[in-house]
Amino acid sequence: MKLLIVEDEIRLADTLGQIMREQKYTVDLVYDGESGLDYALMESYDVIILDVMLPKINGFEVVKRLRQAKNATPVLLLTARDETRDKIEGLDYGADDYMTKPFVPEELLARVRALSRRQGEVILNELCFEDLVLKLDTYTLHGKNKSIRLGFKEFEILKLLMSNPGMVFPKESILTKVWGSESDAEDNNVEAYISFLRKKFNYLGSIVTIGTVRKVGYHLEGLHDS
Repeated sequence: MKLLIVEDEIRLADTLGQIMREQKYTVDLVYDGESGLDYALMESYDVIILDVMLPKINGFEVVKRLRQAKNATPVLLLTARDETRDKIEGLDYGADDYMTKPFVPEELLARVRALSRRQGEVILNELCFEDLVLKLDTYTLHGKNKSIRLGFKEFEILKLLMSNPGMVFPKESILTKVWGSESDAEDNNVEAYISFLRKKFNYLGSIVTIGTVRKVGYHLEGLHDS
């Protein structure tokens, strides 16, 4: 199981991460709402554990934006406040469950397991678009008769594009999601990796291309899009 924990109390976040890793779960830890939203939109998680009172963007707003983006990952909200109004607000925004601090670790684990079961037994291990299959566990891209392993940045960019077919991503958005908001990477870094991916598409003999919308960004194009 893969979890995202968004908690600004670093000691608590680290403790939660340790508890989950002891259960053999894979965990990503972030400490503010803006980063939490970016991770949740960029990666595939089984459950998101989300504090309400966060820097930059609060937990309610994170859930709201996730649901607006059609992201249905189960969300468990954590809060130090025990008010019915807050619980109702969080659930109305699209959260799936709610726990008040302090809590017993065993109950938290039970709720995480329950939320993960809502996703069903099917775990997404690949993304498909036209004649391409991107294997998320091996970083390999498969065509009809060939396959090739992608570098980390190539993989992250292609996963972003294949997770949102038809959506045009500006260079600035790709830089933020793949390199991070604090990176010194520039537009030409994105251009270079888009070129690398196009060459790999050619090697695989794929009908898929990465289209450029002038002054906007990049998107995937298939045979029926041209």
